[in-house]
Amino acid sequence: MKLVIIEGAGKKDTIKKYLGSGYDVIATGGHFRDLQKKALSVDLEDNYKPKYVVATDKKETVKKFKEKAERAEIVFIATDPDREGEAIGWHLCHVLGIKPAEAQRIVFNEITKNAVNKALGEPRAIDIALVNAQQARRILDRLVGYKLSPVVSKKIKPKLSAGRVQSVTLKLVVLREREIQNFKPEEYWDFAARLEKNKVEFLANLNTGTDGKKLKLTSKEETDKVVGDLDGAKYVVKEVRRSVTKSHAPAPYTTSSMQQDALNKAGLSLKRCGMAAQDLYQGIKMGEEGMVALVTYIRTDSVRVAMEAQYACKEFIVGKFGKEFAPENFNFYKSKKSAQDAHEAIRPTNMDITPEKAKPFLTPEQYKLYKLIYNRFLASQMSEATFNSVSVDIDANNYGFRVTGKTPIFLGWTKIYDVDKGEEDEKNQKLPELNENDILKFLKLEFAQKFTKPPARYTEASLVKAMEEKGIGRPATYNPIIQNIASRYYTEKEGKSIKPTELGFIVVDFLEKYFANVMDISFTATMEDKLDEIAYEGLDWPKVIDEFYKPFEEDIEKAMEGADNIKITLEETDTPCSKCGKMMVVRMGRFGKFLACPGFPDCRNILPFDKPVCKCPKCSGDIYKRKSKKGRMFFGCSGYPNCDFVAWDTPTGELCGKCGSAMVTKDKNAICNNKDCK
Repeated sequence: MKLVIIEGAGKKDTIKKYLGSGYDVIATGGHFRDLQKKALSVDLEDNYKPKYVVATDKKETVKKFKEKAERAEIVFIATDPDREGEAIGWHLCHVLGIKPAEAQRIVFNEITKNAVNKALGEPRAIDIALVNAQQARRILDRLVGYKLSPVVSKKIKPKLSAGRVQSVTLKLVVLREREIQNFKPEEYWDFAARLEKNKVEFLANLNTGTDGKKLKLTSKEETDKVVGDLDGAKYVVKEVRRSVTKSHAPAPYTTSSMQQDALNKAGLSLKRCGMAAQDLYQGIKMGEEGMVALVTYIRTDSVRVAMEAQYACKEFIVGKFGKEFAPENFNFYKSKKSAQDAHEAIRPTNMDITPEKAKPFLTPEQYKLYKLIYNRFLASQMSEATFNSVSVDIDANNYGFRVTGKTPIFLGWTKIYDVDKGEEDEKNQKLPELNENDILKFLKLEFAQKFTKPPARYTEASLVKAMEEKGIGRPATYNPIIQNIASRYYTEKEGKSIKPTELGFIVVDFLEKYFANVMDISFTATMEDKLDEIAYEGLDWPKVIDEFYKPFEEDIEKAMEGADNIKITLEETDTPCSKCGKMMVVRMGRFGKFLACPGFPDCRNILPFDKPVCKCPKCSGDIYKRKSKKGRMFFGCSGYPNCDFVAWDTPTGELCGKCGSAMVTKDKNAICNNKDCK
C-alpha cells in the first residue's frame, strides 16, 4: 500500500477517487508542528533557531500517520503547493524520520486525475529554500508579536496584541479614517445642455469656457453667469471625432481579484468567499460522478495559465460561440512584479462543467463564486471587443460642450462577462448621427450644486486591494490579517465599511512613535521581497532576521522606558445601572460591544449594547438581539437564566390569542413562535 499525505481533509475523497485501491490517503489537517504557544521558541543566541513542538490536539493525528507510514511501501508528501505546504511537508519528514533530500514530494495545482497522476510520476525532494522562507516569516512574526504585544499591553491596555503585518494593515485603516476626518468639501456645479436631433435626446456636458480653457464651475455666481451668457445661444456641432476602439479582456483571477469581485459582485465576505473557494478546490459531490474538484488552487498571485488549459478553453469557445470569438494567438497576461508566480491563476478545471451544469450540486454561495471564476476565465481567453466610438464638441456662444458615445461592433469577451456599469453608461450615451455644422435643437440647461466627497472607508475588498498594491502580506494572509484586527477590536464594521475604533487609533499612534520600521508600509513590503529572495534566490534567512531584529530590540527597550501611560476613556451612556445607579459605559468583549457598570469590580452588572427589541412576553424583562456561539442571531430575555425565553425570529411583544405564546415577525408576517400552534 502506498501512502499519500495531504493537508486538508476536505480533498481526501476527491484524491482517493483518482488514486484507486492501491493507495491510502490521510490528511494532516493543516499545521501540526509549530512554535510553542506560551514561549518565544526562538533561540536568539543560536542564529534564531526555532524550537518546534507537535500541537497537543494533533498528537493522535501524528501517531496515526506514523503508524501508516511504517507499513507503507512508499510515502508521498502531497501538502498544498505553496510555502506553507512545503513547510508542513518538511515537518512531516521530521516526524517520520525521512531525509528532506530523499522525500517523495508531489505537487499539483488542480485536483484532477491527470494532474494527480502526473504529479505521482514526478516526485521531488523538499525545497529547503521555500521552507526557509516560510520559517523566516514565522519567526519574524513570532519575534514581533511576542516582543511587541507586552509593550502595548503595558502602555495602553492589558491583553492587547500587535503584529508585523497586522499593525501596518491597521495603519492603512487609520490613515484612511483621518483623511475622511480632515477632508474639507469643495463646491462644484455639474452643468449640461439637453439637446435633440432627429427626435433623439442627449446630454452634452460643459467642457470649456469662452477662452477655450477647461472650465470648472465652483459657485452659484459663476453658474448664473454661464446661464446668462447662454441665453438664446445656438448649439452647433464644431467637431466630430470617430474611431474604432478595442477592449481587451481582463486577466483571470488571482486570490485578491477574486476576493474583491466576490464581495462587490456577489456580496460574499472574505470569510464566506474563502470557504466557498476551498470547497470548489477540494471537491464537490456531483451525483454519480462522485467528488469533483471544480477550480485550481485558490491561493495565488499569478495570472499565468497552463498551455493545455488555454487549448481546452479555445476549443470550448469555438464550439459554443464561433471561431471569431477565439483570438488567433492566445491571450497572455503579465503578473505583478511582486508575484511569486508559483501557481497558475484561478480557473475551472474542466470547461465542460459549466456553472449551470454544476448548480444542482452547489450551495448558493458556491454557485455564485464558481460562476464568477468560470466566466472570468472564459472571458480572459476570448477575442477583444470592438466599438464605434464618437466624441463630439459643440459650440454655444463660445462655450464648449462635449458628448461621447460608444456602440459595439463586435462583442468579443463582453458577450459572457458582466462589465461594471455606472459612469461608463452615462459617458457613452446612444447618440443620433452627428456631423460638423449641425444645428441642434436646444431643450434646456441642467445644472446642480454638488460637493466633493471624502475618500470612502475601506471595505474588506478594497482593503485587500490596497494590501496587494502596497505589497503587504500575501494571498494566503489577507483574510486572516483583516479578521485579526477586527477580533482585537481595533476595527469595527459599519455596514460593509471598516473603520478604526478608538483603541485602533491609540495603538497605531503609539506604535508609530516607537516602532517606525515596523509601521513603515514600504519597509513591510521590502521585507516581503526579502522573503521572496530567500525562497527563490537562496538568501540567508538568519541574516534577514538579524538585520531586522537588532534595531527592533533597541526600539523595544526605548518604548518600555518611555513615559507613555495611555488612559483609554470609556464612552459613557445615558443608561443607568439597574443595580447601583451609575451611568453604564461601553466596553468591548468577545462578541462585540456591551454595556458595563463603571463600578466594576464592586458592581458586575452588564447589559447588551443594543436597545431592547420589546418586553419579554414571559416575565416582562427586556428582549435583546443576541448571537450564538456559531454566530447565528437570536432573541433572548435579559432575565436569563431565570427566564428561558428565546426566539430565532423578531418578537413583536404581543401574545398569541390561541395559545398565549409569543408572536414573532417572519417574512413580514406576525406568526406564533410555538411550532405546535397553527
